[in-house]
Amino acid sequence: MGQEAQCKVRVGKIVADGKALLESTELIFRSDDLRMRIPFRQMTSIDAEGGWLRVESPDGPAAFQLGTHAAKWADKIKNPKSLIDKLGVKSGMRASVLGIHADSFLRDLKSRTSGITEGKPGKDSDLIFFGAENNDALEKIRTLSRSLKPNSALWVVYPKGQKHITESSVFAAGKRAGLVDVKVASFSATHTALKFVIR
Repeated sequence: MGQEAQCKVRVGKIVADGKALLESTELIFRSDDLRMRIPFRQMTSIDAEGGWLRVESPDGPAAFQLGTHAAKWADKIKNPKSLIDKLGVKSGMRASVLGIHADSFLRDLKSRTSGITEGKPGKDSDLIFFGAENNDALEKIRTLSRSLKPNSALWVVYPKGQKHITESSVFAAGKRAGLVDVKVASFSATHTALKFVIR
């Protein structure tokens, strides 16, 4: 989940009060009169001073009055967490991967830990990463949850913005399995990851 703050934004001669959202790959601003979405990769300059966060992008300069958040947000934009960090993978953890074939994810996971089981849940997994492409696949969550040891987590990775599998159906499947959802992360441009833990 991203961070949010009420703020004032100045874009050229326009000044508006609204809500700023700092997501994992973009800065978003919403008000009644103005909506902005600035991907980090498009930012050519990032500066924080006097409670203002100033960014430059191809659309021009924008300044966000964020108070104490300004410097923190600037640091997070300049130094975004890697996907592996966002998913909580630490050196030496035992991880199981089922139904996920993203080469960059698997490469990064293997660079962090060697204790990886692919295609089935490994014994005493600290983390299970499960790719669910449709609602039928979600029925496996109950079985996978039995492989979780205490203080471990199951990440369900599913397509964004689809009708055949939705966030609410993933939430419901986790709840039916006796799990609690605790975090959402953007897994890729096309997929979202939802973290479940034992109740």
